Amino acid sequence: MDASEPGLLSRLWDEHLRASFPPHVRGREFEHEGRLFDMVLLDADIAGCVSSLLSGPLDEQRQGLLLVCLAAVEKVLPSIDDEAGAIEYYERLREMAALAVGIGHVDAR
Repeated sequence: MDASEPGLLSRLWDEHLRASFPPHVRGREFEHEGRLFDMVLLDADIAGCVSSLLSGPLDEQRQGLLLVCLAAVEKVLPSIDDEAGAIEYYERLREMAALAVGIGHVDAR
């Protein structure tokens, strides 16, 4: 882990807290690996894990959820249109999830 990763995660988290959720993806669902994902819940799951990590190490359950959500957001990103900044919103979520996974794996050692 690069020493700057926690700082970058904190900065992205602050940006995310100021960002508005793109309303046109509310209620939109997609399937990934036999599981149905709601765009709002995908946002909430990643945000919850990141918020937890910023307060302390992730437990095994949250680390697993984060991995599933990271794969899901990577799958859905190409199908998002950019109305109301949706691509930027979900790219930031993806980046936060990837950083959190990396930081969480280091903390688990």
